[in-house]
Amino acid sequence: MLVIWRLSLYLIALVQGGCTVFFISDIVLTVLGVRAQPISWQIREFLELGAALGLVLGMILGWVVFRRTQLRYHSAQQKLRVASGAFMELMHEHFEAWGLTPAECDVALFSIKGLSISDIATLRKTSEGTVKAQTNAIYRKAGVSGRPQLLSLFIDDLIGDALPGVAEEQPTAG
Repeated sequence: MLVIWRLSLYLIALVQGGCTVFFISDIVLTVLGVRAQPISWQIREFLELGAALGLVLGMILGWVVFRRTQLRYHSAQQKLRVASGAFMELMHEHFEAWGLTPAECDVALFSIKGLSISDIATLRKTSEGTVKAQTNAIYRKAGVSGRPQLLSLFIDDLIGDALPGVAEEQPTAG
């Protein structure tokens, strides 16, 4: 099916390109007065019919590509919404398993979003010292040493542990 689709695209482009060359060269040659013998009306009608057919097919094909692009866009948007919901659900599961307090959950969420300690303190209407103490408690409960490792826990869960092109280590006998 893909081969037929591509072949159709090339054929339409070839028809449109040929007709474009004909019409532009016809106008240029007429303006310059180079052509001594005009082409017959039958050939001209045939070329104009081919150009019209190429334009119609190009318009139809353009509409089909536009619709497919719209459908893919909406599908990607839906998948992104689902993934976003899955990420939030995953975060809350981890927060619950680590035994985070509601305040620590807020700080962890803001931290994962990339906000600075001062920004988190401003949003939560607390001091920076309180936010630092809460982030240290979060890191201790999660078993990580900082924000990058905390974020890495969620990324690893979402994409899995296997990296493409990296073979898993096999236990060696020995």
